[in-house]
Amino acid sequence: MIYDISQPLFECSVYPGDPGPVRTVLSRMEDGALYNLTAFSMCAHNGTHVDALYHFIREGKSIDRVSLDRFIGPACVVTMSGDISAEDAHDVLFRARVQDPEAAKRILIRGRATVTLEAARVFADAGLYLIGNESQTVGPEDGPMAVHLALLSREVVLLEGIRLGEVPDGVYTLYAAPLNLTGADGAPCRAVLVTDN
Repeated sequence: MIYDISQPLFECSVYPGDPGPVRTVLSRMEDGALYNLTAFSMCAHNGTHVDALYHFIREGKSIDRVSLDRFIGPACVVTMSGDISAEDAHDVLFRARVQDPEAAKRILIRGRATVTLEAARVFADAGLYLIGNESQTVGPEDGPMAVHLALLSREVVLLEGIRLGEVPDGVYTLYAAPLNLTGADGAPCRAVLVTDN
């Protein structure tokens, strides 16, 4: 089974203050053109997207320099709510490792949850490849920098704005390769989870 966990781009959530995606129809067959043609502009952090280290770290890797193994591989979906404490983070890691040690390197948080700085440090110390969440930012919306720095400085990439409402907790294969945007601080992606069931 395949779960599409991406937001539709032109109806997606946008972080407060960021410009939203804009679609421009350049050519339409129904108007007599030979083909349909669309252009669009957007912020790299609209909808379902990934953050590269360069998003908050001046000398950090841009999205085109982040290894794809961060975004593709076994992942564990866990439901959480509210502020995630250090104790919660340890519990998540324990449960994920019991299910599949490789999947425990990519944690996808289902629900309305915010990673606190203390939890971010636990996840970073665990050597995770990726943290994913349903919000447009992994940390608190009114002050995300500290959480981003704690994770990105340890090369834990962020998959933000995913949609896990129809996805049961468990282990999946994640495919969330970002667009190859040279020198960019992040990029949109079409994130999917695959299971053998």
